[in-house]
Amino acid sequence: MIDLHTHSLWSDGELIPAELARRFAVAGYKALAITDHGDQSNIDLIIPRIVAFCRESNQQQEGIRLIPGIELTHVPPSVIPSLIGRSRKLGAKVVVVHGETIVEPVAPGTNRIAIEAAADILAHPGLITEEEVMLAKEQGVYLEITSRKGHSLTNGHVARLARTKGVSLVLNSDAHNPGDIWPAARLHEVVLGAGLTEADYKTMMANAEHMVERCLTSKI
Repeated sequence: MIDLHTHSLWSDGELIPAELARRFAVAGYKALAITDHGDQSNIDLIIPRIVAFCRESNQQQEGIRLIPGIELTHVPPSVIPSLIGRSRKLGAKVVVVHGETIVEPVAPGTNRIAIEAAADILAHPGLITEEEVMLAKEQGVYLEITSRKGHSLTNGHVARLARTKGVSLVLNSDAHNPGDIWPAARLHEVVLGAGLTEADYKTMMANAEHMVERCLTSKI
């Protein structure tokens, strides 16, 4: 199993990266992206440290593959494209943008700009529009189904539009604390709860595998 959206103490998570990785490994995961919250003020601080930690941990072969990333969060939509570019230059292999969840005051237009700028994943995109979903398909941007409380309220809406339009989905935890880490054996329950099927779950896992393989084509 793979999770491409998690947080450590480098932002608002409760765990240092080593414990975050260990807990996911014990829960049955084989790959994990650490994607702490970032904006203009801190990506040059966060990303290099996550990159260094992931590189060292992977060299030690601790049983779980770690991927450095970032979640661009609550930034003005106009700066999202430049921040995506900067994040990748700093070494982020997975660039997530904090989408327009209905439980936080995310700036309108965030979903569309993130998709147009070809972020890797649009996290918890809330009441995303059909037009934005079609654009995500064109741009190859993954939409997220999440097990995170609050953000998961619109999973059904995202799943329905994505399935109707043939858009690729990924399943992530958006973990901030130990209680957010779902046992790998129960992940399919989140997908079924969103109105999808076991076949959809398998496709989402394959999508995550594809992203990990893409990340591995360049050295961490």
